[in-house]
Amino acid sequence: MNITGRLTRDAEIRTIDENNRVVSFSIAINDGYKNKQGERVQLTEFVDCSYWRTMAVAEFLTKGTLVELSGWMRSRAWIDAQGQAKSVLSLRTSEIKFLGGGTKREDPKPEPKKSRGTKPGKPAQDNNEPNDDLPF
Repeated sequence: MNITGRLTRDAEIRTIDENNRVVSFSIAINDGYKNKQGERVQLTEFVDCSYWRTMAVAEFLTKGTLVELSGWMRSRAWIDAQGQAKSVLSLRTSEIKFLGGGTKREDPKPEPKKSRGTKPGKPAQDNNEPNDDLPF
């Protein structure tokens, strides 16, 4: 099954046991129609998603990102402790296609800023020294 929607929150990596981890995220699928009175009715369906192949994808699955997902859909229904009927749609995702949007996550270890005019592997020159290419 293929579905397209926007992430409702940043993805999380959950540890199932010492050998298994999963990327968990949720998407919202919007749809709408006009009723008999000609009014626009907006529908939103939420789908919980899991991705088991690689954890590296979690970095790119941020809130607001538009994605097209392929996978196996499942629905579950139950009665909670208060006697209320509950249900959830979930997708075991096998393929993710990024379509745009979203926010960039902050890099936890930013690279040190390089001085202007320096080349990789060479230290920045002191401002009191002349800038020439002589080896001595």
